Amino acid sequence: MPQLIHVGIIMGSQSDLQIMNEAAAILDKLNIGYEISIVSAHRTPERMFEYAKEAAGRGLKVIIAGAGGAAHLPGMVASITPLPVVGVPIRSSNSIDGWDSVLSILQMPNGVPVATVALNAAQNAGILAAQIIGSSNPDVLKRVEAFKEELKQKVIKSNEDISPA
Repeated sequence: MPQLIHVGIIMGSQSDLQIMNEAAAILDKLNIGYEISIVSAHRTPERMFEYAKEAAGRGLKVIIAGAGGAAHLPGMVASITPLPVVGVPIRSSNSIDGWDSVLSILQMPNGVPVATVALNAAQNAGILAAQIIGSSNPDVLKRVEAFKEELKQKVIKSNEDISPA
């Protein structure tokens, strides 16, 4: 049986793909289906509007939107869709050290929330998407819990490795 697609991963340009693949990698690890595509708020606004408007009807549960520079994609998508949107600010070549992206995504007006992760933190966006889905899907919740346990065990093991015998 094919895996259901629950997460949409979108980005403003091809140059964002290396960062956004980190969200895809964690969703793969947690066995959560996703789609990934380039949807530019500035260069393909009609595509962005269509994507955001149809996402819930296609079965998506969360949208992860990464963007650099002016970073309008997450907010514009959030203004159209009823789904939760997780914004990933990306340090881009035309960026002001990433701060323009962070503030563009973080400073949304009341009524149009975007959950915002740290600069270039697409992995955290994937984890947050999994946690959102897990709040109503017991199977995903168990996988998130197992992932968190792995993180805990890694820290414990690291501490054992540095402690004197």
